[in-house]
Amino acid sequence: MTQAILEKINNSILELKRETAVLRSFVVGTVGRDEEGEYRPEFVKEILSSSKDEKVFVFKRTDFLKKLRS
Repeated sequence: MTQAILEKINNSILELKRETAVLRSFVVGTVGRDEEGEYRPEFVKEILSSSKDEKVFVFKRTDFLKKLRS
């Protein structure tokens, strides 16, 4: 193959990748909508930051069973 053909193929592939990214973004934005509405950005930030914090409790099966039985 000549260099010009390879460049055309590479450009076509890059264009397809961009189009795929745009379509994926559109689909995720459309399908991923919650029926109850959108979350407040402050709430999302708070939840994400708290998920990164150090965990206070470690789950153990035996402790869980003791709590259930008591």
